[in-house]
Amino acid sequence: MRPLITLILSLCLWGTAAAAPGFSSASLGGGETTHFKADEVIAFAKKVERTLASKGVHVAILARMGRPLSEMPPGMHFTHVAFVVYSQIQTADGRTLPGYAIHNLYQYDDAPDKSRLVQDYPVDFFSGVAQMEAGILIPSPELQARLIQVIASPTYAKLHEPRYSVIANPFNEGRQNCTEFTLDVINAAIYQSADVKQLKQVAQKYFVAQPVEVNPFKLMLGSVFSAEVATADHTGKPMTATFERISDYLLQFDQGAEVITVKP
Repeated sequence: MRPLITLILSLCLWGTAAAAPGFSSASLGGGETTHFKADEVIAFAKKVERTLASKGVHVAILARMGRPLSEMPPGMHFTHVAFVVYSQIQTADGRTLPGYAIHNLYQYDDAPDKSRLVQDYPVDFFSGVAQMEAGILIPSPELQARLIQVIASPTYAKLHEPRYSVIANPFNEGRQNCTEFTLDVINAAIYQSADVKQLKQVAQKYFVAQPVEVNPFKLMLGSVFSAEVATADHTGKPMTATFERISDYLLQFDQGAEVITVKP
């Protein structure tokens, strides 16, 4: 059943990532396969970095397309989101260079119902995409500064819930996916709080989640046959966070936020 479910519920279904700069198949994981040549991925990743730099971005939310749009459920465009942070990066030969590092929540390949926090780099991030398109949500300068503080603090790891579900409910604790984690970190920065219960109350009040438009029978089968699909944290119709809904949220409440799309 896993191939069926990954086509239906293709939000954040990707596992481990490389821990060093450069093109690496280790960043594919969980169903992604290589669709583009290494030089194409490198060129696109560099374009994304140049776009970020041209706008003076210190931290933003970056999204990729791990599945063709034709395979995505209604209302969902991108499959994985993460924080991209301007950093001092240590190269393999010992040099320290400025560049962008990406802070992800990834599933484990051998335990898809568990996740971990992993840092990789733009080339790794885009190595398994099905389509060369990046979504970039740029917070206001004030929120960027707060996000940097949260990402560099113990709060960042505290907000991680390792029990994973591809359709995690963003309004409660118990399961988490990459988009819910991203929303939790954003709210921690906005409200300067590490209190998960408070952050969930904020989400319930202000965040509009994306309904998961999937046949209930198929959803049930996913829960039975695939560990990464869990509905235990939903009491009614399943809803989850997406890049699009997080973008809507910041555009409404973070004055100066901006959303852009990068293509080859």
